[in-house]
Amino acid sequence: MTAVLRDVTLRDGLQLTGKVLPTERKVDIVRRLLALGVPELEIGSMARPDLVPPMANTMELVAALTPDELQRCWLWVATPRHVEKAAAVGVRNFQYCLSVSDAHNKANIGRTAEDSVAAMPDAVRIAREAGGAVQLCLATSFTCPFDGPVDPERVLAIANDPRTAGAADIVLADTLGQAHPAQVSALVSAVRERTPERRIVFHGHDTWGMGVANTLAAIAAGATMVDGSLGGLGGCPFAPGASGNTASEDILFATRPDWFAPTTLAALVGLTEDLLAELGEPNRSRTAAGARSKAEAFEWVVR
Repeated sequence: MTAVLRDVTLRDGLQLTGKVLPTERKVDIVRRLLALGVPELEIGSMARPDLVPPMANTMELVAALTPDELQRCWLWVATPRHVEKAAAVGVRNFQYCLSVSDAHNKANIGRTAEDSVAAMPDAVRIAREAGGAVQLCLATSFTCPFDGPVDPERVLAIANDPRTAGAADIVLADTLGQAHPAQVSALVSAVRERTPERRIVFHGHDTWGMGVANTLAAIAAGATMVDGSLGGLGGCPFAPGASGNTASEDILFATRPDWFAPTTLAALVGLTEDLLAELGEPNRSRTAAGARSKAEAFEWVVR
């Protein structure tokens, strides 16, 4: 069972903390994660800093990274202007996000889902002119905090809208962490069958304790990239009821990619503990808790 992990600590992970990590600290986290073998990262967003303060120094972070590092990093964008500004400082991987639910899209981005879809061709054009790639990220793919359950056919309609055809990947986001494995499996399978040429990414939250189970269900159904954050940090500031992302440590312990070893876990646990102490946030990773247990005969325990 394999899928590429994208660690989203520096974007979705930090959103609810209310604190701005210094740029040099963010650079250090990026480089430590890449050095450990984490394949891809989401490092920030173009959200207005007055609305999402922890993203205020995203452009400074981008400017501090090398082109090779940026090839493994993604940036959250919501408008063509976001893409234009980010491309100008070296970003090449753009996660163009909109919510399937109009109510959440208005709360999160300030426009209807139709408006976001209509603007996407310009975003794709600007990204391609810069030599970049675009993902279509569909927030609230399962439930909306304002409107409740989301019709899967609405997800499929946006995924197959000609105006979103420029996206190489589709991100299905369980923004509230309310989905269960059968739902995740069904939606990932449906999107894979209807848009087989695209990579499917699953972005899960662990609000109801289904983060790892949903991630495994997504992988089994055809997702080849999955999102997680260190220690389960994160959540959407515009989605009441949303809590932390599925912990990167838990996903890695469950999926066991070739590059992940006990020494890798030990380094991740240390990085997570230092970061969460700095932020004053709890560690929600069950794997991290297990790694600090007294079961010393188990090779994954951190000694």
